[in-house]
Amino acid sequence: MTRNIVLEARNLSKQVSSPEGPLTIVREVSLEVAASESIAIVGPSGAGKSTLLALLAGLDQPSSGEVWLAGTNLSSLDEDGRARLRAQRVGFVFQSFHLVPSLTAIENVMLPLELNGRRDARPAAADMLGRVGLSERLRHYPRQLSGGEQQRVALARASVGEPAVLFADEPTGNLDSATGARIAQLLFELNSGSETTLVLVTHDRTLAGRCGRILTMEAGRMLSATQADA
Repeated sequence: MTRNIVLEARNLSKQVSSPEGPLTIVREVSLEVAASESIAIVGPSGAGKSTLLALLAGLDQPSSGEVWLAGTNLSSLDEDGRARLRAQRVGFVFQSFHLVPSLTAIENVMLPLELNGRRDARPAAADMLGRVGLSERLRHYPRQLSGGEQQRVALARASVGEPAVLFADEPTGNLDSATGARIAQLLFELNSGSETTLVLVTHDRTLAGRCGRILTMEAGRMLSATQADA
């Protein structure tokens, strides 16, 4: 791998069983993503976008092919090893916020830092929540926050450890257009302000157009890769 490639897929395929027989969800996808790059994966529903994201992040295992993440071949790791690598090098933002309801905003953001043994978890979490405009919401529980505020907490939690790669799966999908636009702005500000690579799955072509590259999928295949407009 070249030095600045932080994420690489080599002939990646995923096949599952179905009542009609074997079903290939991702078919022989190869790609390279450089450090600090932003890419959008687009395509119709059922194209395999979210499955590809899960394979790239090590949340799922391929039927064939390899994923290299931050210089490590995920196939060489067991489940615990993949979990450790994700904890150290990866952040996630999903359409559903996946906050821990019994924890406050700051405790949710502190969680990945504490799991990695960071002693500065609380000040680092408070600083990151301030960066996403939630300094006044540190002690609020998820149920006390709006959808947009919950997604900002999720984004702060995903970014606080300065991951090598931030994976975002339809991060604005559950939000109204104005709130979604604010979340998108924060995503790109955090991407441009650090060395974190952004890999984004979205149906929103405007959001995709803000990424450096757009990768189009259909029926599990990668059809094209285009440079997004500046």
